[in-house]
Amino acid sequence: MKKEEIYPLFLECSGVSTDTRKITENSMFFALKGENFNANTFAVEALKKGAKYAVIDEDPETPNERFLKVDDVLSTLQDLATYHREKLGLTIIGLTGSNGKTTSKELINSVLSKKYKTKATFGNLNNHIGVPLTLLSMNRETEIGIVEMGANHQKEIEFLCGIAKPNYGYITNFGKAHLEGFGGIEGVIKGKSELYQYLKKNEKTIFLNIDDPIQQKETSYSKVFTFGESSEADVEVAYTQNGSFAGIKVNGLHVQSKLTGSYNAKNMAAAYTIATFFEVEQKLIREGLENYIPGNNRSQIISKENYQIIMDAYNANPTSMAAAIENLESMDTTNKVAILGDMFEMGPEAEKEHQAIADKLERSNIHRIFLVGENFYRTSTSNDITKFRTFEDFSAGFKPWQLDNAIILIKGSRGMALERTLEFL
Repeated sequence: MKKEEIYPLFLECSGVSTDTRKITENSMFFALKGENFNANTFAVEALKKGAKYAVIDEDPETPNERFLKVDDVLSTLQDLATYHREKLGLTIIGLTGSNGKTTSKELINSVLSKKYKTKATFGNLNNHIGVPLTLLSMNRETEIGIVEMGANHQKEIEFLCGIAKPNYGYITNFGKAHLEGFGGIEGVIKGKSELYQYLKKNEKTIFLNIDDPIQQKETSYSKVFTFGESSEADVEVAYTQNGSFAGIKVNGLHVQSKLTGSYNAKNMAAAYTIATFFEVEQKLIREGLENYIPGNNRSQIISKENYQIIMDAYNANPTSMAAAIENLESMDTTNKVAILGDMFEMGPEAEKEHQAIADKLERSNIHRIFLVGENFYRTSTSNDITKFRTFEDFSAGFKPWQLDNAIILIKGSRGMALERTLEFL
């Protein structure tokens, strides 16, 4: 079956499912394949659990009129999402970058939803499966869609743009993330800039941080709406900080967030700028930014009886790790603690980048430093830094009573799962 034949059936359904453990009633089940699974074998189970149709690409053992046979389930999911996006005539904002894209996406959604019916990428569903699922979750009531796009190699953002076809786009920054897949920082810049290339080719609008010289160089385009500390920006912003919380000042209006880290001020500014472009009232923008509460281990402040935790353990790369360390250094407290885990997907740069972070910590004003993971364990450090090869070693050797009146930064790559530290704090 082709997408044009499947689409009317999709419109009969309540939504899309790809996991038989999370089937929703009257949904359309897509039997995706992976290296270690083949959901074609679960198509019958999907129907039994309430799916209205099951899209498959292998001949079923038992025929059923509710099986929809296609050449390839994944490409059908992607094609259907693009077809749906075009049928609805959606306004799509595409978003990518090395750091801060999920927080930026949430902030943009928070401010735009004050005026429009919006739909944004749920959680971190930002890849070749997540982007189609995001688009298919939109409907005729959706006025603006905010689609996060993740990538760890060249041409991936280009491919996702082909699916989502964004009308607008914003790149948070170019940092040292996924160096192994991109082949170094120049590869990161080239790969992330595929969003800009798509927008320029299709004469769409770019939202741009005018203070970022790399972004300025990569853009060179007339249809831009800018923000920054420069008076030349369309939205002139001053960055502020109240204790550990980021803020911005625009046109004399001060906006204070619940986001820790000075680096989050730029994410706020981007959301403010995009909302301004879409003519959201200033007071509503302020509400959207100030009422947003971070979750999912991203820039969260967790208060305990006699100490505070900056929980930023969802992900880490050299750029975001350095920013988090600098933010902790800037805080006015007599007891600063850093618990940092390995940064993944560094490839041949792993040894150098972990040593660079260790050297930065040696020069810092952080009082107690704990490094967890094989890469950090192999770094050359003084005895002032305590290192553990595994999380299990750390949990056994760490002494929580050292933390009285402390501010504690917890940060590491997703695979380190350092949020487990909360279990024994």
